[in-house]
Amino acid sequence: MDAPLYTPPSTPARRGGNRREETYAELRRLLLRGELGGRTRLVEVQLAERLGVSRTPVREALVRLVADGLVERHADGYYATRPNLAELRDLYELRITVELRGIARALESAAVVHDVALLEPLRDHWRALRGDLPEPDPGFVLQDEDFHHTLLRSSGNPRLTETLESVNVRIRPVRMYDYLTEDRIERTVAEHLDIVEHVLAHRLPEALTALRRHVGESLDVVEQRAARALSQMALRRG
Repeated sequence: MDAPLYTPPSTPARRGGNRREETYAELRRLLLRGELGGRTRLVEVQLAERLGVSRTPVREALVRLVADGLVERHADGYYATRPNLAELRDLYELRITVELRGIARALESAAVVHDVALLEPLRDHWRALRGDLPEPDPGFVLQDEDFHHTLLRSSGNPRLTETLESVNVRIRPVRMYDYLTEDRIERTVAEHLDIVEHVLAHRLPEALTALRRHVGESLDVVEQRAARALSQMALRRG
């Protein structure tokens, strides 16, 4: 069973600091938990009352959440985006194909050598994260994407990297569900280090296996948590 999902200490109204950031983080949390959604319109004044803030930070947060892909804007207002699990699996299949190709092409040709100048700083960054694990947060998806983009770019085919970047933009709103618990952050960091260290040591078959397992496990977790959020939306709508 999953550990409790990512929950900040309290709502924005009870905390100091940057209220805009706190409002954005709280709305993002509620969306990912399925507590906002279904076919219910997201009304600024109601959200402001719920969070104990003015309408301005709510309005700004909704704009940011549209950019994240978690909220859609229609003619009559804002609505939560419903995860498309069928499309997610298709896009993950493309993601896996592209990422594995970055290692496979080096296995097939001695002329393809991964760029150590990219991979060593990448390894060092994730070693530092292992020593000081970040708190669970949906925004961790951006660090994860950077790892995979850099790993693929180091294989020397920029077209592969461009394809991966375009896929990740489309699956990012659902992939945020992967980083809501401490165990997933810890596991992601450990698996990233395992992959990059295999590549740097020229253990490419092992790197290929580790990468395939890593991306596949991420898909399983994302599907489960997104499905749970959809269920919560349905219950609240009912």
